[in-house]
Amino acid sequence: MTSTPPPPEAAEFAGKTALVTGAARGVGKETVALLHERGARVVALDVRPELASLREEFPGVLTVTGDVTEEETATRAVQSAVDAFGGLDILVNNAGRTLNKPVTRTTAEDWDSVMSVNARGAFFFAREAFRTMEEGGGGGAIVSTGSYASTVGLPEGAAYSASKGALAQLTKVLALEGGPLGIRANLVAAGVVETDFLDTFRPDSRAYLASFAGAHPLGRVAQPREIAEVLCFLVSPRSAFVTGAVLAADGGFTAA
Repeated sequence: MTSTPPPPEAAEFAGKTALVTGAARGVGKETVALLHERGARVVALDVRPELASLREEFPGVLTVTGDVTEEETATRAVQSAVDAFGGLDILVNNAGRTLNKPVTRTTAEDWDSVMSVNARGAFFFAREAFRTMEEGGGGGAIVSTGSYASTVGLPEGAAYSASKGALAQLTKVLALEGGPLGIRANLVAAGVVETDFLDTFRPDSRAYLASFAGAHPLGRVAQPREIAEVLCFLVSPRSAFVTGAVLAADGGFTAA
């Protein structure tokens, strides 16, 4: 009787160290799960108290609590990876926030709060990860969770669309500077994902997000694990010749 061989990705991250931001739930948590399943040593970062449960759910995962908008958080998280595991090979810039307001009602505080997480925070983590990967000399991979708002405008999304557009451009610069060093950088332009992403201002977050199914040619929204799979592909050896890409995982939303 022959046994079924494991899938090619089963241990593709063995010996690699990954840092995931926004790791406590949704796409971030599913990304931690996949990296852990496939052999990575994972540092999981979030500001939410739910982060602590990851240590029990995924033995060996190192959790770091912190606010991504603070420069010190990025420095501390990357150093935690180096101290615990000897280096850093993968960064998943997943932490983010959204805002739906007409441009005329968007305040300076609204703008700054969205940009501080989606652009400023992602920059801090990318910079610190890049430094460590360069010093290590072994290359690395950086991937960010973007949005179809990285490439198309959304009504009532001035701050959010601008922040995700900034993230897409940061990704391209990282790819250009990182290429000679073996450091790749890519972005997943995700469609609507059914999570509790909006729970701070909508108690029916999942149901509300699921209601956007009809806006996608596939007729449904994404599940967190589906986006996590794309993120993991872009930091895996299977995508070794992919860098500087803004990869749509949006159910066809931007195909028209």
